Amino acid sequence: MFKTIDSIMERDPAAKSRLQVMLTYNGYHAIVYHRINHFLYDHKWYLLASLGAFWAKHWTNIEIHPGAQIGQRLFIDHGMGVVIGETAIIGDDVTLHHGVTLGNRGPSSGLRRHPKLGNHVMIGAQAVVLGAITIGDAAQVGAGSVVVDDVPANATVVGEKAHILKHYKMQAVAKRVVEE
Repeated sequence: MFKTIDSIMERDPAAKSRLQVMLTYNGYHAIVYHRINHFLYDHKWYLLASLGAFWAKHWTNIEIHPGAQIGQRLFIDHGMGVVIGETAIIGDDVTLHHGVTLGNRGPSSGLRRHPKLGNHVMIGAQAVVLGAITIGDAAQVGAGSVVVDDVPANATVVGEKAHILKHYKMQAVAKRVVEE
């Protein structure tokens, strides 16, 4: 865990000491708790792992499923609201900013339902990465992006992949409001 602290010190100019990181960084605490919960999960102590993850979520405001596979030196910067799903795989030296979701795209019976992040990946604040997709090594995902397709190594992606589900003409909406 000392390598994780050192990597946080390197990546966060606000970190003034190792003791500060150990005592006050909720992202660091979430990783420590996850290592314990993942050990329990791997040994099929699912209830204990889930209880530990539940407690850690309330303590850190970061939700990491005990089944998620996390590499070395993960840095969760200002981690409030981060969610990492059960089958997510995170490589080494990854940075996640606040509000990041590594989730699935709905009911699925597949073995892997969540994203796989390569090494040295950076995911910006409030980005949502969904499904069994792969984010390549050294890729960057911009803040607020919605990613549902693979991202190649060394690429930067930004923006939302929203599309129109229904389109109402303004006159029809106005007419309904007047009638009510």
